[in-house]
Amino acid sequence: MIQRTVLLKFSESTTAEQLQEVITRFTALKDQLSGIIEIHAGLNKAEKSKEYQVILMVRFADQAALDAYTTNEDHQAVAAFIREVGRVDSIGVDIDLD
Repeated sequence: MIQRTVLLKFSESTTAEQLQEVITRFTALKDQLSGIIEIHAGLNKAEKSKEYQVILMVRFADQAALDAYTTNEDHQAVAAFIREVGRVDSIGVDIDLD
């Protein structure tokens, strides 16, 4: 199993409603893609690194599921929306949980 975690930083002009819409659209991917075991998203509550407002986490069955997710058009649409509402930076990491 592979876990991808992404921290997203948005511009000051990004609204709370837009951040919530990012979370909603991202979590909806669970019903649109096979190979996803778990998916979570939320607002960052930590004081440290608080400039990263949204955290996305998804667990995949295997590398093939992660690869399919990366190129999937539904995922690409969410990524485009994230850029559209003011993503300034992101940090993404993948770890093997097996």
